[in-house]
Amino acid sequence: MTEQKRKTSRSKIGRRRSHMGYTAPNLSPCPQCHTPKPPHLVCPVCGTYKGREVYEVKKAKG
Repeated sequence: MTEQKRKTSRSKIGRRRSHMGYTAPNLSPCPQCHTPKPPHLVCPVCGTYKGREVYEVKKAKG
């Protein structure tokens, strides 16, 4: 008896892996500084969330 070369075909593997792709992160503009930021998180540029200043952002030396 000969052995089979592959248990699953390449198309079967591809169909299984079709849902494993990466998606781009969803970014929404900050209402204060208009830079893209993740939704429901504090803006890393200006430090505000829902119109309130959550923390003071340090300015870069330069």
